Amino acid sequence: MIQDIKTALPDAKVLLSLAPQELARVLLPIFKRHRGEIHLFNIVNHLHQMQEVYPRQFSEAIGLAISEAWTWLAVQGLIVPKPRDMGAWYAISRAGEKIETDEAFNDFAKAALLPRNLLHPKIASDAWANFLRGAHDLAVFAAFKQVEVAVREAAGADARMIGAELMRTAFHPDTGPLSDYTLLRAEREALGHLFAGAIGSYKNPTSHRTVTIADASEAGEMLILTSHLLRIVEDRARRRRGEGPPLHHDASPTPCDTTNKRA
Repeated sequence: MIQDIKTALPDAKVLLSLAPQELARVLLPIFKRHRGEIHLFNIVNHLHQMQEVYPRQFSEAIGLAISEAWTWLAVQGLIVPKPRDMGAWYAISRAGEKIETDEAFNDFAKAALLPRNLLHPKIASDAWANFLRGAHDLAVFAAFKQVEVAVREAAGADARMIGAELMRTAFHPDTGPLSDYTLLRAEREALGHLFAGAIGSYKNPTSHRTVTIADASEAGEMLILTSHLLRIVEDRARRRRGEGPPLHHDASPTPCDTTNKRA
């Protein structure tokens, strides 16, 4: 099997430059061609045989790199201990068998980077497909738009009210319909800043111009933020309907009317 790896990656320095996930993408199809013969020690041991595979000075480092990629595959559940074995031999998992192309592997790796169950269902529904195919700017815009729509509906705001102004009105520390008046004023004010800052920083720029978000990790962090914000909005909406702890100590109605506010 080490010869297959050498064929795919003939240059030792190139192999060592790959991150574990990148090397795993190369190793998985090789492992598939050796069903029932996947054994980490055996693979790495061939680096130290009499017949030189890679230059000797790279053998230890390459063995470690292969072990790292193997571990990544195992952690992601793409290879698993072979049933009815003592654990040294591994087999391709059902999930691993489904990955037949580089594109499918990349989609899986992105999904592993941002597990869908971390996202609010509405965010996942609108943004997940764009995130997987690398359209991070579209995914982020869709997610923050969901937050904006949810805030407008929960606050009963005019349809023309948008962006940071909508957030500051809905979460105004003294008059905001979505403010929790059981909290300290400073905390209410801080939450308003969080919503306004998030919409102003991440949603508004993508509304006005082309914004490229090349880093999947950065886009994933933004989507997680939108999920957190949306859960807050939904909690405040439920409480306004009397389905949870009141937003006021005396459960009195919010003094703010946003219906005549304009953007």
